[in-house]
Amino acid sequence: MRRGGASIAALLLLLGAVITTSVITTATTAPTRGGGGAVAPFVWDIPAPFPRPPVPHDNPMSSHTVELGRHLFYDTRLSGNGRQSCATCHRQELAFTDGRARAVGSTGMMHPRGSMSLANIGYAPALTWADPRVTALEEQALVPMFGTSPVELGLDPDGASLLQRVRADDVYQRLFAQAFPADSAPFSVTNIVRALGAFERTLVSMRSPYDRYRYGRDRNAISESAKRGEMIFFSGQRGGCFQCHGGWNFSGAVRYDGDTTVSAGFFNTGLYNVAGAVSYPSSNTGLHAITGRIEDVGRFRAPTLRNIAVTAPYMHDGSIATLEAVVDHYAAGGRTIASGPQAGVGRDNRYKSPSVHGFVLTGTDRQDLVAFLEALTDSVFLRNPAFANPWPHEP
Repeated sequence: MRRGGASIAALLLLLGAVITTSVITTATTAPTRGGGGAVAPFVWDIPAPFPRPPVPHDNPMSSHTVELGRHLFYDTRLSGNGRQSCATCHRQELAFTDGRARAVGSTGMMHPRGSMSLANIGYAPALTWADPRVTALEEQALVPMFGTSPVELGLDPDGASLLQRVRADDVYQRLFAQAFPADSAPFSVTNIVRALGAFERTLVSMRSPYDRYRYGRDRNAISESAKRGEMIFFSGQRGGCFQCHGGWNFSGAVRYDGDTTVSAGFFNTGLYNVAGAVSYPSSNTGLHAITGRIEDVGRFRAPTLRNIAVTAPYMHDGSIATLEAVVDHYAAGGRTIASGPQAGVGRDNRYKSPSVHGFVLTGTDRQDLVAFLEALTDSVFLRNPAFANPWPHEP
């Protein structure tokens, strides 16, 4: 067992999961911002031995910027219909997902994909399910605010009405001035997405029972079943799950303060194999929709498995309801749909990732893998008041 534990620790380090030993529990960021204004220093709440996420030079962290971002994240005035906010699709108790198979925008438009978890989003080398071009939180925030395909929050294209609403609020008069003290005109879309990005960067989840077991030397933090599940997860001959969900974030390579050079991995898991030249449903072909390359059909980013037990339904389109069914899908090496317009044997998808090879799975193995995945639930993160809605009433 000790040998197995040592091997897993080595895998966590090798698979893009560099955890520097010189970091961090309460280190601060430099309190500077372009223009020379004073900005309150920010104290990270990150347990050792995990690193800090990278922070862009033009948006340094400060407690005031984060607090402004938290208010904006929960503010329904950031939508065209005045009833939705970022938190509508990213609920804290669900690890900042929404419990739906596919998200619904402010106009009622059903999106092709589900809302991704925001846990540890600051470490992601690419954002969204299948677009490697979007790598900055500040840039990504513009997509739900102003995007039209699909419509998410549905704001007016120029943001003028949004800025008018925000500027008229006494709370924001104080928060914007504190967050951007050197800016003579702090009310801008640029500063809004800076604040949202700063808040999202604080959504750190690293206090699960598995973290206590693996990094905190608490040998009793997880069950014996979860320990067996960990061995299956990290076994190349059996589960092999780590090949896509490797590293301490269980999402493949991560970016962190000191190294932002890694790229995201995208994988075809054999979820579909429909008839025709494109083997995935035409409305949802993954990375292929960006690159146009047929070999990229069905390739989606591996999301973090942290808090996975509270983020059902699963896969990019929410088409698998339970963790047990997800395990069965991978054990089969792909999903078979017997009839209907999406009929096909996913295992035979010619562009399927070779790491999705299938494996023998007993009933006990399935229980153990699910117990391991459940041990990744960080209840502190799900209830942390620092991430909660700051508005006492609907703003």
